[in-house]
Amino acid sequence: MPPRGIKPSLYISVDVEADGPIPGPYSMLSLGAAVAGRQDADGFTAADPEERTFYRELRPISDEFVPEALAVSGLDREQLIEKGSEPAVALAEFGAWVREVSTGAQPVMCGYPASYDWTFLYWYLIRFVGESPFGHSGCLDMKTLYATKAGLPLRAVAKRTMPRELLSRRRHTHHALDDAIEQAELLANLMAWDGATRK
Repeated sequence: MPPRGIKPSLYISVDVEADGPIPGPYSMLSLGAAVAGRQDADGFTAADPEERTFYRELRPISDEFVPEALAVSGLDREQLIEKGSEPAVALAEFGAWVREVSTGAQPVMCGYPASYDWTFLYWYLIRFVGESPFGHSGCLDMKTLYATKAGLPLRAVAKRTMPRELLSRRRHTHHALDDAIEQAELLANLMAWDGATRK
């Protein structure tokens, strides 16, 4: 149990759809986020992940893209070039939303896995806004959380190997907001889970 007086954490599930493996040469095309819950000295309290959400589709920042990566999201780059939000505007709006929903707490980005989504999110925040509401390390990887609680090597972990009761009943659609909400439920279940029974 954390010491009394420590500021609570507000966990925000984030999902990113992008058209390539790294930011800069490639673009973040959509950003979805959902408040997953709050943790303080008394423990974790899950939130309704549909209650406080954020979603934007963004204008690409380069001409380069990987067709296979683009196909995953089903987003239309040509439409996004014309109608997508400017990254500086979308990321400023996202930062303002994070600060609003995390009043009185420290926001923590969480993802499954966090590494890909955090790479794009943090790069975009610093590049287009100049700061991150999560700081430089305020992220939690749900894959690592599960591996630790299950007593498994990280590389042995996949959603298909998890106990069914941990998984959301929602489909993983590769729509950034849908997936952020789905993964918020996964985080809440993981936080409540006692872990694998060890003999």
